[in-house]
Amino acid sequence: MAEAQVIAAADADLGMVPSEKPRGTFSRAWEVFTENKLALFGVGFIVFILLFCFVGPHIYVTNQTNTDLTNYLCPPSGQHLLGCNDLGYDELGRLMAGGQTSIEVGLAAAVVSVFFGTIYGAVSGFAGGYVDAVMMRLVDAGLSLPSLMVIMILSVIFNPTPTVIIFIIALFYWFGVARLVRGETLALRNREYVQAVRVLGGRPLRSVMRHIIPNAIGTIIVQVTFAVADAIITLSILGFLTLGIAPPNTDWGSMLEGGLTYIQGGNYWWLIYPPGVAIILTCISFNFIGDALRDAFETRLQHR
Repeated sequence: MAEAQVIAAADADLGMVPSEKPRGTFSRAWEVFTENKLALFGVGFIVFILLFCFVGPHIYVTNQTNTDLTNYLCPPSGQHLLGCNDLGYDELGRLMAGGQTSIEVGLAAAVVSVFFGTIYGAVSGFAGGYVDAVMMRLVDAGLSLPSLMVIMILSVIFNPTPTVIIFIIALFYWFGVARLVRGETLALRNREYVQAVRVLGGRPLRSVMRHIIPNAIGTIIVQVTFAVADAIITLSILGFLTLGIAPPNTDWGSMLEGGLTYIQGGNYWWLIYPPGVAIILTCISFNFIGDALRDAFETRLQHR
């Protein structure tokens, strides 16, 4: 012990300070992420809105199935904290129910689109050549379509249940993900560990699933957060145009559409502002988180 102390003192006199233990990739990413105050606000708000929408109905119990016209457009009160709409539904309970639908559809559509886009882009980039050219031309064709217009048409043709809306939205959101993952794959497929799998006779599918996709996980996670916000906005647009979820289910966009008529004829603010603020803050929060994750996975910032 005494000898170690003498050696440490001598190193200190010579200015030789032991180097710190190198930090891992995720520890550096976490440090960069936590430095972004807007991202921390986004995380806090997402946690709040999840508790509000999924735990709140068990605390603030309302009837969101049967109408009660005796509560027609009643203002906020002790019994109805945010008043009622034109069908007598409690607006606060309706906000929770609409939030459940909006978040569930947004998350599910994002996961489906990112999952398919990731597989498609990774296979295209790894295959290269003629296969890559054909697959990317299909992506270019999909990106050239007016996605919102086509989504509106499909929601009219098919019965707009939550499941149908999820796949309709995901159908047009995987193109951009596929292009980004394909770009990552082109950069990764020439790495030594991928070439080693080829030399050893490994199957291409193994290289894609075990090496390409795991090393592109940063791009994939970022795209999930942005896709959730985009899907919620798309669902809100459909609901506002009365093309969204069929009653008695609701979403925040449908709530906005339901209150639009009455906000112009009277001071029924509780029909418009709560769902509008919920849409804005939820989408902004997911975008804040996505921006911070993009910075966190950026190598240049991790090694600054």
